[in-house]
Amino acid sequence: MNTTGVLDIGVQALLVAGKLAAPVLITALVVGFAISLLQSITQIQEPTLAFVPKAIAVAIALVVCGNWMISTMISFTTTMFDRIPSLLGGG
Repeated sequence: MNTTGVLDIGVQALLVAGKLAAPVLITALVVGFAISLLQSITQIQEPTLAFVPKAIAVAIALVVCGNWMISTMISFTTTMFDRIPSLLGGG
């Protein structure tokens, strides 16, 4: 295995991790921004008001995008297992 192969696997792994984390992180960011805007307008500083809607939105995002996330991870893992012989220099 050479340096190029290791870097290629690392880049692919980071891209897949970014794609898998994006729906959850973007959902939490948008809901958190909306709740903080609402809190600043109404001047209600209740911590649970920020946490509960964000947790519910993230759970919904996981339910909606979960199948796609699992399919993407399985595809990446299958590709990595298929590349093992070429990475070890056997094919």
